[in-house]
Amino acid sequence: MHRTPARRWYPDCWDLPGGHVEQGETPQQALRRELAEELGVEAVVTGDPLAHIQGNDFRMDVWVIDSWSGEPTNTDPTEHDALAWLNHAETAALALAHPHLSALLEAALR
Repeated sequence: MHRTPARRWYPDCWDLPGGHVEQGETPQQALRRELAEELGVEAVVTGDPLAHIQGNDFRMDVWVIDSWSGEPTNTDPTEHDALAWLNHAETAALALAHPHLSALLEAALR
């Protein structure tokens, strides 16, 4: 998903859908909630994350999601202004929110 230029954190770049873990949530519950909020889908989140990314001001757990119900759509255009299905080669030309995302996407697609 492309983050809008008006976003406070990581504006005008491509990022994975997801968000903050709220008090009382597990990371898996937070991802299910965020995917419902951002994409309008009910995702199946199982197993361990593919990876963890630690930044100066965040920690991100990354899962491969291959089972969901619903058609992914951009349900909050104030946060994201584009949604795209991309292969690894297509991501090479994009401004990504974090430098490790390219390698993670490649690993997930293997």
